[in-house]
Amino acid sequence: MKITATAIALALLPATLASPVEKRQSATAIVDSYMFSISLPSFSTHRHNRNPSYLIWTTDGCTSSPDNPFGFPFIPACHRHDFGYHNFRAQSRFTSNNKLRIDNKFRDDLYYQCNTNGHGAVCRALADVYYAAVRAFGGSDANRAAADGRLKVPVDDQTQEEHDALVAIYEEKVAAYEAAVKEAEAKGELPLFA
Repeated sequence: MKITATAIALALLPATLASPVEKRQSATAIVDSYMFSISLPSFSTHRHNRNPSYLIWTTDGCTSSPDNPFGFPFIPACHRHDFGYHNFRAQSRFTSNNKLRIDNKFRDDLYYQCNTNGHGAVCRALADVYYAAVRAFGGSDANRAAADGRLKVPVDDQTQEEHDALVAIYEEKVAAYEAAVKEAEAKGELPLFA
């Protein structure tokens, strides 16, 4: 039996035609996957390749905070955090619940960076400061969802008590970080800064 190139092409045609359609996911599913399911290194690869190109990949790094303080590689976590805020906003899904999920993933990504890069307690203490900062000061345009799932009340309408509690947590985390830095400096684990 002789197999021709035409016979092979015809046999592969249904799989070739079906694969792009079957593999195509909705933009919301891709954003959710990139935000919450794939590893930080995998996310960084997609970000580097701008894959898919129609998602929002812009970032300001860690905003006004250092991107890599003491050499702690926080920038990839900041990139994914910005990706989450930007794309959830663009998809009209930036609710207070999704903001919390994005912020929690940011904390997890910061801890991942501290743990996988051999950094210790000071790195984790600073990760807690970054996390508390986004909880207290970031994404005030997130919306609260009504019972029916529709967006209704902006988070910046949160009570003064809620805001004050988040700011107090931030201040506690800053104090814990400063204490961890002094301890690490005393042990010679960090350079002394004048």
